[in-house]
Amino acid sequence: MARTTLNVPDISCEHCEHAILEALKPEAGIEQVAVDIDAKEVHVTFDEHRIDVDRMRAILQEEDYPVASAT
Repeated sequence: MARTTLNVPDISCEHCEHAILEALKPEAGIEQVAVDIDAKEVHVTFDEHRIDVDRMRAILQEEDYPVASAT
């Protein structure tokens, strides 16, 4: 399993958190997702053989939560 932290500047409330969780959790390869509203970060544990950070970026972009950076 791999882990990444996505910096998402547009996170501001629980609605944002819910939308992000609903967008990422069903994706194949995503094992765990946690949203830190105050830090504006999304922490993801994933199977790097099934999904990659670029796909996660694209999913969040579709939901109007562009990713500023990933670590």
